[in-house]
Amino acid sequence: MLAIILDRDALKWFRPAKGQFQIFYRDGAEHQEYQPDFVAEASDIIYMLESKRRSELGTVVVEAKKAAAVQWCQHATAHAATYNGKPWRYVLIPHDVIAENMTLEVLAGQFGVE
Repeated sequence: MLAIILDRDALKWFRPAKGQFQIFYRDGAEHQEYQPDFVAEASDIIYMLESKRRSELGTVVVEAKKAAAVQWCQHATAHAATYNGKPWRYVLIPHDVIAENMTLEVLAGQFGVE
């Protein structure tokens, strides 16, 4: 369902391949690689999007992934600013709010992480 919203609202979007972003989070003593579900470009921003079951939100692993992704987006935004590029924003969306009548802008406004 999120892909339908992206087809309609994003300038372009894709599913990242393994290793494409090199984002790592800590899971106990292990460092795990994190791959977001989607990346979508809008007219003035680039979103890194992840949907999760509501019951998973707030778990240690999801919070660790979120922290790593937010930090990555902050670094990407700082780098983009050096060449007048678009900022990045991480959006963690509960799966049960995704509906065809939602827009990317509304989802990002409600669930974007600073």
